[in-house]
Amino acid sequence: MKKIKMTTKETLTFKEGCNLYLDNCRQRNLRQGTINHYKQSYTQFYKYFNPEMPIEEMTKTKYNDYVVYLTETLNNDVSVNAYLRDLITTLHFLMDEGYLERFKMQAIKVDKTAVETYTEEELAKLLKKPDIKKCSFAEYQSWVMTCFLFSTGVRQRSLNNIKISDIDFDNKFITLRVTKNRKILVIPMENGLKNILTEYLKYRQHKNTDEYLFTNIYGQQLTKSTGYHRLYEYNKARGVETTGLHRYRHTFAKQWILNGGNVVTLSTLLGHSSLQITQNYINLLVTDVSKQVEDICLLDKFSGKQRIKMR
Repeated sequence: MKKIKMTTKETLTFKEGCNLYLDNCRQRNLRQGTINHYKQSYTQFYKYFNPEMPIEEMTKTKYNDYVVYLTETLNNDVSVNAYLRDLITTLHFLMDEGYLERFKMQAIKVDKTAVETYTEEELAKLLKKPDIKKCSFAEYQSWVMTCFLFSTGVRQRSLNNIKISDIDFDNKFITLRVTKNRKILVIPMENGLKNILTEYLKYRQHKNTDEYLFTNIYGQQLTKSTGYHRLYEYNKARGVETTGLHRYRHTFAKQWILNGGNVVTLSTLLGHSSLQITQNYINLLVTDVSKQVEDICLLDKFSGKQRIKMR
């Protein structure tokens, strides 16, 4: 007969374990958007795992079965890995807290695809200044936002949180106070963008410099959806079917490299935490770089001068 032993650790359900990690996210003061992202992933997890399942029943076999389930039900490998990363992060936390025995987990391998950028033809249409005497303020502001995104490569969250006081016209610097890694980033401002913003603020009619640089038609801070739809309508009116605020970030990086820009400087401008992140970013632009190499043709340039005699 088996002896009864004292329980040495608390038993959690799978759902309680997920909620415990959400509490940990709040304690670390993670952004609400990040917490909402985990909540959305957990809703997906509960469709496969019983939320009331004791957490210690989560094993390597069950994890691997879930990987197979996702690959069979989702057609997008990127989406599969997004869910797996959230699950792995949550389970690692529970392992560290002693609620779950350790086992190895990994995401699936995904073929990297080239990042999408705006073509030079599209940029020519989007960056053309509208007729000030005929256009609406919404169209004019959309043009200014387009020039800002292309010139700086900032993320949408940073763009929406820039205030007029963050623009230093004298020293030609822009201060980004809201960034992905929560570190203040100061980036240079080229003369062309300085002139555009100087004119823009004359039409902007702000009362003080504590107001946001870009707003909706009522002068309120832009939301993510409002900013996207504003540029969607702008692009469509210019005959550009593709739309994407982050695409300007990709385009900025591409044009920087193809025009001889330094990788280290690019990493600083993009606010990346390491040079490796920037290098991975650039590797996705290899198609355009390869084309440039073909155009230069170094081997063809010098091989014609060689004189090799066969015996």
